[in-house]
Amino acid sequence: MTTDAHLSVFEQLDLPDTSLARDAYAYAAQATPAFVHHHSVRSYVFARAHAQNQGLRAGTDYDDELLFVACVLHDIGLSEEGNGDQRFEVDGADIAAAFLRERGVEERRIAVAWDAIALHTSDGIASRKGTEVALAQAGIATDILGAQRQSLPPGLADEVHALLPRQDLAYGLSDAIITQALAKPHKAYPITFPGDLLRRHLPYGAQPSWYDLIAAAGWGDKPVGVTARRRAETPQQVGTLFMEYLEAGDIEGLVSLYEPNAHFVPTPGTHLVGTDAIRKAMQQMVDSGARLKLEPREIRQVDDVALVSNNAILTGAGPEPVVSTTTEILRRQPDGGWVHVVDDPFFS
Repeated sequence: MTTDAHLSVFEQLDLPDTSLARDAYAYAAQATPAFVHHHSVRSYVFARAHAQNQGLRAGTDYDDELLFVACVLHDIGLSEEGNGDQRFEVDGADIAAAFLRERGVEERRIAVAWDAIALHTSDGIASRKGTEVALAQAGIATDILGAQRQSLPPGLADEVHALLPRQDLAYGLSDAIITQALAKPHKAYPITFPGDLLRRHLPYGAQPSWYDLIAAAGWGDKPVGVTARRRAETPQQVGTLFMEYLEAGDIEGLVSLYEPNAHFVPTPGTHLVGTDAIRKAMQQMVDSGARLKLEPREIRQVDDVALVSNNAILTGAGPEPVVSTTTEILRRQPDGGWVHVVDDPFFS
C-alpha cells in the first residue's frame, strides 16, 4: 500500500496517530499478505468497539497505542521473517517484542504486547491477563470466528470490510499456519491450536492425539472412569465390540458405538435417529436376551469413513434366528475410535 493509502486508512478508521503505531502498521503491511494485514487492523477496530461497549476509556482504562500495536503485529509469526522454530503465536510475540525494543518502548509495555500476541489463540487465558491482552483477543476472535459480533455498533463491520476486504480470511489464515507446520512439524505440538490444524492434513496416526501421548509417557497409566471403555481402533473392531457389549448387557457400551445423530434400523421398517432412540432400542435388545453373531463380509475404507458389510445372525429376539447382511457406515472420531453413522442390520 502507498503512503496515501496508509493515511486514508488511518483517517477513515481513526487509528492511533503516533509514530510507533504508523511504524507497526507499515511493518505489518510489508511483512504479511494483505489478507493477514487487513485482519490485523480489523481486529483492533473490533477490540476498540468492545472496549467502548464495556465502558472502557482509551488512555485511562487501557493503552490504546499498545492495543493497536499488539493487534497489528499479532500474526507477524506467519510472515517469512517471523517463521522461527516455535508455534507461530510465540514466534510472533518474540518478533514484536524485538520490534518494540528497537524503538525504545518500555519493558513493561513490551511484556503486555508479548502476552497479547502469544496468547491470542488461548481462549479463557488471555481474558485474565490484563485489559489490553483481553481486548486484543476479543477483537481477533470477532474477526475470525464472529465471537461477540452482535455487540458491534450497527454498520461498523460493513464499513471496515469495505475498506479492508476479508479475502476468505479464516481459511487463508488456516492455510498459512498449516503451510508452516507441514514444513516444521515441531511448530505444531499435538495439543495446540496449530497442532489441531496440522492433524487434519496428515495421514491418520501421523500426529499423535492426547491419548497417544499418555500411552507413550512411560508411566503405565490405565484408563479409569469414562475413559475405561474400549474404543474400536479399526472398522473391523466395531462389530467385535458390539457383540461383546450385547453379550455383557452393556447398554452404554452399545450406545458408545454410535455418533450422537446416528441412524439405526433395529427391525425391518423401523428407522431411529439419535442417542436417546438408539439407547431405548439397545435396552429392548438386552432385555430380550438377544445375541448377535457378525462375520465380516466386505470393508471399504476411504480416509476417515468406512463402508462395512457383515453377515449377521440374530438369536434370542424371537422364536427363530434372523439371518441378514448388514450395511454400516462408520466414521473415525477425533480420539481415533470408529463408530456408526448409519447401521442397517436388515438391509438385505
